[in-house]
Amino acid sequence: MHTRAYRYPHEHLILMATLILVLSIIAITVTATVCTSFIFIAGYIALSFYLTWSHHRSLISSAQLVTEKENPDLIQLIHEGAHRLDPGKVKVYIAHNRNMNAYTFGLSSPKVIVLYSSLFKIMDRDEILFVLGHEMGHIALGHTWLNSLIGGMAGIPSPYAATALLSLTFLWWNRACEYSADRAGLLACGNPNKAISALIKLEAGAGATSKQAMQMAYQRIDAEDDTLWGNLSETFGSHPLLIKRINQIKKYAASNQYQRILSQLS
Repeated sequence: MHTRAYRYPHEHLILMATLILVLSIIAITVTATVCTSFIFIAGYIALSFYLTWSHHRSLISSAQLVTEKENPDLIQLIHEGAHRLDPGKVKVYIAHNRNMNAYTFGLSSPKVIVLYSSLFKIMDRDEILFVLGHEMGHIALGHTWLNSLIGGMAGIPSPYAATALLSLTFLWWNRACEYSADRAGLLACGNPNKAISALIKLEAGAGATSKQAMQMAYQRIDAEDDTLWGNLSETFGSHPLLIKRINQIKKYAASNQYQRILSQLS
């Protein structure tokens, strides 16, 4: 007698039926999850379109559109940056704000770049061109619309651990985008020192009007990565530490690729 002869006659059939049922449920669940994910991403992008449209309408009523008649010098900078970086059609607005900032948005053409008015109080021509080039780099490299797509994927409902991992990965990509945009800004202005001073002024704010103030601001920036907390804060942020951005600009400015591209753009 075979030692396994006592197996219930229909055990194998039941096992096969069980496996088929389990695989079917997995397939249905995966399909439902994928469909739900696509619906979630589509909804996220639709929401992004609405928020972009709403923000644009609000901007028109509160900010100044840069035009040839009102801002001829700035228009020249915009054309210079656009000639070098080819971001496509853009509209540039000046928003009256005491903060030091600039940003871009838009999922359709023309994209919009917003410069805060406080930038013009402490930045010179080349520094403004770096800021413009940085934002044009985001546009030219597709970051404006990819942010909505990848942000939607990162926000797909999932177990806590998976959600945290997706969010951290999305922020990692955001930080890489900032390095790329800094390179674009450097190519736009063609001056590493001005690119760095622009970043320092963005950090220092309105007080960065003297050499001493700039040096003090740089010392604060240089100390950012000296502590564990400083490095951890970068992990949960959308931007790299400023000292890392400055070091990357120096490194890229010394590269053969930068010199080759710059010579082609000149």
